[in-house]
Amino acid sequence: MKSICKNIRRQILHVSKESGHGHIPTCFSIVEILWAVYQVLRHDPKNPSWRERDLFILSKGHGALAHYCVLAKLGYFNPDKIKTMGMFESRFGCHADRFKVPGIEASTGSLGHGIGLAVGMALAFKIEGNDRRVVTLIGDGEANEGSVWEALLVASNLGLPNMTVIYDDNRSHSRGLQIVNPAEKFLAFGCDVTEVNGNDVEALIDANKHRGQCVHAIIAHTCKGYGCRTFMENPYEWHRRSPNEIEYRNLLEELDA
Repeated sequence: MKSICKNIRRQILHVSKESGHGHIPTCFSIVEILWAVYQVLRHDPKNPSWRERDLFILSKGHGALAHYCVLAKLGYFNPDKIKTMGMFESRFGCHADRFKVPGIEASTGSLGHGIGLAVGMALAFKIEGNDRRVVTLIGDGEANEGSVWEALLVASNLGLPNMTVIYDDNRSHSRGLQIVNPAEKFLAFGCDVTEVNGNDVEALIDANKHRGQCVHAIIAHTCKGYGCRTFMENPYEWHRRSPNEIEYRNLLEELDA
């Protein structure tokens, strides 16, 4: 698992360097989360439109590059295609488009919207009597959006045990409204809560297997820029920039250390 996640991070760095796009710190914080989710969800890379598949929504859409690299590793498409990210007429935008990339279930980017989409999808499956699951990954900074908590109130009121919310607690919210104890907040909004090390694949897989009687919230404690925190000492400086050749070599060296 560790070698797989390290290789995904290597690809994130390579694509970012080649394309000039990508949010490396946030992408690095969610690699294990994404990989673990797809080990549990029902899905078929050879048939992305399979009607009985579970759904995953990356609400924190600026982590699209990590999502692309994970989907490529799973066999949804050729990883070499991602190098065109953000280029003219590329199918791989800086935020994912569900009409262009196999495996993408929702076009996201406007923070706070993905969780509302997840509520609607989970409710539709409940009405159908279908046991399909919906998982959405939100950011802690994104949770400063009121729409996140409004969606949770609706989900709890509707009773949606087929819905899982993963909260990437990489402390991006330190520059916004402070959410000191996210587990306490999600409990107060009627969720079943699990706290895990968000960079531990096995712990994340176990957490994602859980299905209770209500919405399940996984508080994933992660590290922004995980794997290269020494070189990216201040991850905020790297929020929207790509490495030059020297920085690229330094990042790879730290990642491989």
